[in-house]
Amino acid sequence: MASKERPVCQIFSFQDCKASPDPVFELPAGCLTPTPAPIVIDNGSFQTRAGWATPGAESDSPRLLFRAVAARSRGAARSETQIGNEIPNLEPLRWLLKSQFDRNVVVNFEIQELMFDHVFTHLGIASEGGVEHPLVLTEAPCNPLHCRQMMSELLFECYRVPHVSYGVDGLYSLYHNNAQRNIQPPPHTGIVLSSGFHCSQILPVINGRLDAVNCKRVNVAGSQSASYLQRLLHLKYPGHLAAVTLSRMEELLHEHSYTAVDYHEELEKWRSPAFYEREVHRMQLPFSGKVPGGSVSVEERQERRAQQLRRLQEINARRREEKLLQDQERLDRLMAVQELMDDGLLDQFHKSLVELNMDSAEELQSYINKLQLAVEQGRQKLLHSDGAEGKIEVSELDQPMDEGDAVTLMDSDFPEDVLPEKPANVVQPMFSVAEYHQLFVGTERLRCPEIMFQPSLTGEDQMGLMETLQFVLARYTPEQQEALVSNVFLTGGNMQYPGMKERVERELLAMRPFQSHFKVTMASQPALGAWYGARDWALEHPPGGGAAEGWISRQDYEEKGGEYLSEHCASNVFIPLKIVKPVPARPVEPSSSNALTSTGAPAAVPTVTSAPSPSSSTVAADVSMVTS
Repeated sequence: MASKERPVCQIFSFQDCKASPDPVFELPAGCLTPTPAPIVIDNGSFQTRAGWATPGAESDSPRLLFRAVAARSRGAARSETQIGNEIPNLEPLRWLLKSQFDRNVVVNFEIQELMFDHVFTHLGIASEGGVEHPLVLTEAPCNPLHCRQMMSELLFECYRVPHVSYGVDGLYSLYHNNAQRNIQPPPHTGIVLSSGFHCSQILPVINGRLDAVNCKRVNVAGSQSASYLQRLLHLKYPGHLAAVTLSRMEELLHEHSYTAVDYHEELEKWRSPAFYEREVHRMQLPFSGKVPGGSVSVEERQERRAQQLRRLQEINARRREEKLLQDQERLDRLMAVQELMDDGLLDQFHKSLVELNMDSAEELQSYINKLQLAVEQGRQKLLHSDGAEGKIEVSELDQPMDEGDAVTLMDSDFPEDVLPEKPANVVQPMFSVAEYHQLFVGTERLRCPEIMFQPSLTGEDQMGLMETLQFVLARYTPEQQEALVSNVFLTGGNMQYPGMKERVERELLAMRPFQSHFKVTMASQPALGAWYGARDWALEHPPGGGAAEGWISRQDYEEKGGEYLSEHCASNVFIPLKIVKPVPARPVEPSSSNALTSTGAPAAVPTVTSAPSPSSSTVAADVSMVTS
């Protein structure tokens, strides 16, 4: 029976996976004929995924998956930049890491260009003369027009791509899962809860199109959870600050954390010692178990004993010399005082006795006799030690040296403070190096994912994910709310915690009216669903010669501007800028009010007046901002 019981504790080790550089693939023949195949890039803030949109085996999975970071030292050449998996270990270079994102919006297009170069090179595309393949790219919900303009300018002007299509990652994932479940009819209504690395979004979809007006963003996601976990473990284990890295915290979140269905009830369970011992995860940090001096040869041990013996003898000799000098100086001073009495200088003699804190000449003579004896004995010991130096036999070195040998070698003239010895029957606790290098991860397993629902745990003054969802639902009619909650879709890499679906269902049950119906669905592949959805969309909507839905051609870019967006079922809503230009004023013609005719009669000459031209500060531009 005892063999079938669950072990008392669970000990895990950090994987500390090292990334290997991405291979350079050859361009498949099926991606060129009969038409160039589209390239699908899921431009995520945590990981970039790229591959082909072809019916064959080339599009079964993304060819490239790498961290969306670049490392380049200041002043280094462009070719020396390390991208993604080319960085084997992120921790030593974390202070050099740069990303193209601010939250989930691309703002650093120099780094984005390096990412595109890395993708095209490793997919087997020579981008010097341009990229002949259409491109499907993900962007942030409600992406600012300026960011899309810069991205289109980079793709069309630098890489000369023929067509570009932009879409939202969460909507692509919904598109892919709806195709897998064969949901009919095609116009879908639902609400997408997407949580990634930098932020989480709530995306309502009405009749197959994104309702951008009611989209909301929560600035709490995977990176905040990792930072919070690192802060908790730093406070808990101040002796292992260097070992508690962000990479290991991300591994703890992905492999060992979970979402509590009822947070407070789950915390009460952790108060039980039995529950704690059963559920706590002991993370073993790497350490060196080598005992110092364990593999030392006999000759080396003898040499170390000889060195220690010589060092102790030198210390004893130095102390004897110092003590002899001090005694000699004090004896000379007392002899000088005694000479004052012999010379008859009694006043100076009594004054010197008071300074020496002595009462009579007999006491002075007693001190002189003691010091003379001590000086004589010190000189004899010093001479004896000098004569016996270097006469250490090898047989003495062969004897094992205990910890107490160092005390016995010290001279008896210099007493040391001896610590009280403990009784032999007292059991000393054994120090385990392995246990010292263990992290006990208990309530941290559920406290860190909880910040998605309670950002106040980290000091953030904002609503949680479900509270924001309730705010969004309140902006719709009851009929629209019923349609939205009947298809609540969870996607994103930060939604993969065990118990996430059950937690959302419990929150919706408390939020919705009595006996109302709702349905929560988790994406089949929360992290890769966006790439698969973009691939499915590109296969079903190939770019045509004309104005294909969802594709932006080079002609559209030149005619309509870089911020132009061709809408489709998984894209943002395009709201163009409307700028009212002022009407130019007519110039004022010079005229004379007292102009005379040839007959001398005054002529009525009309005065040409111009309306005051509006200044540049009064010209109001009707700009419809697209919030991010």
